Amino acid sequence: MTDEVQPAPAFAVEVTTHGELPDAAGYARAKIGSLGQLFASPASRAHVSVTRRRDPAVEHPVVAHANLEIDGHVLTAEAEADAAREAVDMLEARLRRRLVHHLEWKSRQHRPGLAPPWRSPQVDGAGVPEESGHLVRRKSFSTVPCSVDVAIAELELFGYDFHLFREIGSGAAAVVYRGGPTGYRLALVAPALAPQVAPFERLVTVSPHPLPCLTEDQALERLALLGTPFLFFVEASEGRAGVLYRRLDGDFGLITPAAA
Repeated sequence: MTDEVQPAPAFAVEVTTHGELPDAAGYARAKIGSLGQLFASPASRAHVSVTRRRDPAVEHPVVAHANLEIDGHVLTAEAEADAAREAVDMLEARLRRRLVHHLEWKSRQHRPGLAPPWRSPQVDGAGVPEESGHLVRRKSFSTVPCSVDVAIAELELFGYDFHLFREIGSGAAAVVYRGGPTGYRLALVAPALAPQVAPFERLVTVSPHPLPCLTEDQALERLALLGTPFLFFVEASEGRAGVLYRRLDGDFGLITPAAA
């Protein structure tokens, strides 16, 4: 029995694997790389992580996650399956759909009156969404203070789009994510705390922008309008930071650090 020959990647695809996953990296690189045939942007790149979870009780032990950077946007997808190739195949199909939606949306930007084809709200003449989407999941967890380097290591290990953590030097809520000229970006709940951040070795740019103070409804509206994968903000009624993020099903989730 011979393996199916995959086309050579059409753009840069970085793959990391965790666990016993022979041949998964090459298969994922070729499979996701073939999506480059859909667009002509040599500056685009993708990061794929394939992880086999150790818990034998997990129903689908292999998790495949991808971030595709194109036109200044980051498209994400994730899939779970029993085997690595199955997970990568599902990942490629989901990422392909998102890429096609993105390319269709880009082509419509110069044609007023046409909304993006994904599940974002319709926008009225004043630029205000008529529907903010649905917040269907809330997660709150205790954060152990850690350095920026450790936060980035966890971001890569689990294939996250972003990682909310408590920065050990300043004691402030912070988010690391992929972006900026160095490949990683750090956002603090208060940019003025940047001099207090503990030393780190990774190349990271620090966002100078203060977090917006918003209600949950306002945050949903802003995330829908921006079209980004997540929004780091201060929840107006609680006065604490949180991350609103876009789920694979088109709805939204909210992550907040647990109260001390």
